[in-house]
Amino acid sequence: MHLWDVDIVPLPWFRDDMDLPRQATAHALGRVLSIAGVESAIAVQAADSAVEAQWLLGVTRTDPLVRRAVLQYDRTRHPDRVPPGSAAAGIRAAVPQFAADLSDVPGLDGLADTLGAHDQVLELLIRPEQLPAAGALSRRHPSTAIVVCHLGLGAGAPDAAWREALADAATAPGLHAKVSGLALPSRDPDEAHALVGHAFDVFGADRLLFGSDWPMSVRSRTYAEVLEATRTALPRGLDTPAFWAETAAHLYRVPAPGLEDLRVPA
Repeated sequence: MHLWDVDIVPLPWFRDDMDLPRQATAHALGRVLSIAGVESAIAVQAADSAVEAQWLLGVTRTDPLVRRAVLQYDRTRHPDRVPPGSAAAGIRAAVPQFAADLSDVPGLDGLADTLGAHDQVLELLIRPEQLPAAGALSRRHPSTAIVVCHLGLGAGAPDAAWREALADAATAPGLHAKVSGLALPSRDPDEAHALVGHAFDVFGADRLLFGSDWPMSVRSRTYAEVLEATRTALPRGLDTPAFWAETAAHLYRVPAPGLEDLRVPA
């Protein structure tokens, strides 16, 4: 999930006409998370300032649900690794505006090297035509856990080009992907089932993990509706602890409760 409070730390892209809450905290979901069985959350930084990063790390120290944070990559503000001793488990490079081969993302290979050396995750927010480059990056840095956000698709159309690109990327054994941000409740159920099924076909059951994309997802559906639509879209037999909890807990080094107690990460 993403967390923010724009009255404390303004976000440069936030506008009041976006139908998003000004305060997006795990506490705001309260009973919804409890009913869903959520016991651990990983928060991904919503913008890229150092002030926001410190605020988010503060949340991990005070909110018992938010166990880990992923910081946003900005070569001018952040070092090539997360702060030592903090609850940050990785860095996200949001780079859809860069070239298809990612060759113009400053410091990307160095970032991947450093994160891998410290057992930290590199997340990639990319567009479909960048998926093969994500696979190539993973093959160049096999010791680094790389996670593609939103299956490299988001709310876009799961056309043949995306299917081929995802399959190409998934040939890199160290690459993982989040089933997140796909607007599943708004899609035709057959399309939703087909696109998630394709992701499981090419990645396998142990390299995919759930992401709620809350609160960005509230523009179309509630948290509970995103959960239900995801469950409905899963291939038969793959509604498993690995998808909902174990893979994320391993990659992001989520602390106790133990894996046997985890059900659905936020």
